[in-house]
Amino acid sequence: MMQKRIAIFGSTGSIGTQALEVIAANPSLFTAEVLTAQSNDDLLIKQALQFNPNIVVIGDETRYQKVKDALAKTDTKVFAGEKALEEVAAMDCYDLMLAGIVGFAGLKPTLQAVEQGKPVALANKETLVVAGDIVMQKAIEKRVPIIPVDSEHSAIFQCLVGENLNPIDKIILTASGGPFLGKKPNFLVNVKRDHALQHPNWSMGAKITIDSATLMNKGLEMIEAKWLFNLKPDQVQVLVHPQSIIHSMVQFEDGSIKAQMGLPDMKLPIQYALAFPQRLANKFPRYDFRRPNTLNFEEPDIKTFRNLALATEALHKGGNLPCVLNAANEIAVFAFLRNRVGFLDMTDVIERTMEKVAFIGQPTLEEYFESDAEAREFAATLIHL
Repeated sequence: MMQKRIAIFGSTGSIGTQALEVIAANPSLFTAEVLTAQSNDDLLIKQALQFNPNIVVIGDETRYQKVKDALAKTDTKVFAGEKALEEVAAMDCYDLMLAGIVGFAGLKPTLQAVEQGKPVALANKETLVVAGDIVMQKAIEKRVPIIPVDSEHSAIFQCLVGENLNPIDKIILTASGGPFLGKKPNFLVNVKRDHALQHPNWSMGAKITIDSATLMNKGLEMIEAKWLFNLKPDQVQVLVHPQSIIHSMVQFEDGSIKAQMGLPDMKLPIQYALAFPQRLANKFPRYDFRRPNTLNFEEPDIKTFRNLALATEALHKGGNLPCVLNAANEIAVFAFLRNRVGFLDMTDVIERTMEKVAFIGQPTLEEYFESDAEAREFAATLIHL
């Protein structure tokens, strides 16, 4: 296998740092060619000194000088600002983009990579939630593989290898249920940020951890799955599986079900996406069937966790509704993390925003950007941000 040059967009986040661990463990297979961060300049500098990338980008322009000075003695080129992310994504200096930027901000660079004909290892689910039709259409046009890094979508992707001519009956996305599994609204009303950030099985960034606690994460994943695997809304099902050993399942037309299993460790799907189609040997801990020897499954409680119901509605209705859902959710989570809004109030903000922003059935990319901006603005007024 030739050495693959990886561009990590979002290198200081949870996915980015773990991707760099995978790269460090396989130096003959991968180099980190591009590293980008929004504001974590200290870690970005540290990463750049260790991995000696061709290019680094710091999103926050006020931190540009600090990063530039710190890397002055190296060959690394330093750029700053949101525009630079797109410009670097358009350069022909890497072989595969790992899209790890959180939220809507990941959309433009990812589209740019696809436009360049670069394969994308996609860890940013919001990109497909917001504009899945446009991104996947472009990927087909440019014959670019989009390899999912989300553990659930990676599981489905792995189950589908070698099945390309066999129609899918349905996919079953497993959900841990998050830290509040089994809790009722009278409990959730008082939940605070630090409580919601304690996830039982996965260690993740703050945004996705809150999304997991509200089950919005699973809603976003349903929408992502529809686009990734070209499914109809009713072919996507969610099942709560508290142990997070089965990462998702695919049922085929003959009724046969394939599942992908393993211990909850994001390095596995990251490594799989970077090395695809090869599997790399590693020393990660292995799942032992003798413990936990019981795997449970139950229906999600969408009466309590209404975000999943709102996301399902957006999935079925389509158009710009998933984009609006996502934008309102990003604002709500941002506010919750700053103790500006209660746990259950997040759902109200999202619901009211979905009712407020005008529905567009077949949006252009421009209209997606406009819907996103309008939804953010309205959600922010509800919270008085």
